[in-house]
Amino acid sequence: MEYGGVPIIAALTGAVVGGGLELASAAHIRVTDASTYFALPEGQRGLFTGGGATNRVAHLIGKARMIDMMLTGRVYQGQEAIDIGLAQYRVEGSSFDKAMELACRAAENLPLTNFAICSAISHMQNMSPLDAAYAESVVAGVVKTQPDARARLEAFGGKTTVRIRPNSE
Repeated sequence: MEYGGVPIIAALTGAVVGGGLELASAAHIRVTDASTYFALPEGQRGLFTGGGATNRVAHLIGKARMIDMMLTGRVYQGQEAIDIGLAQYRVEGSSFDKAMELACRAAENLPLTNFAICSAISHMQNMSPLDAAYAESVVAGVVKTQPDARARLEAFGGKTTVRIRPNSE
């Protein structure tokens, strides 16, 4: 999933454990609610991950944290899960509602732009810095050729688009 061109936004609730965490880690954006917790109990069960966790979860939280989770059964939840990278958003209400809000926001982007964000960034992480810089330049050049991208860039340059502001708290 993480290499696809369509944004995948996961609304997580309750246990995100074992294979559930492996699946959730493939999403581009993960939203949790107050009931969400994460674990990889395979070690205590005499198993080893088999659904991509050794790559995706370790990439999100680091190999030391993943090894700790698997060896000791450590559970992450709440702000700590956000802080280490298991999810990007935590809400007190519905994780589904927040995920839908984010999906609607992402859907306002141009399709080729979303494709580039969702696929190129993942691939560039596996390249040498020089190759990644080259690939980034090529992808940026292609994305800019969208007719609507030029119009959006002109609106930005002409200061006729919505300005970016800090979040209100």
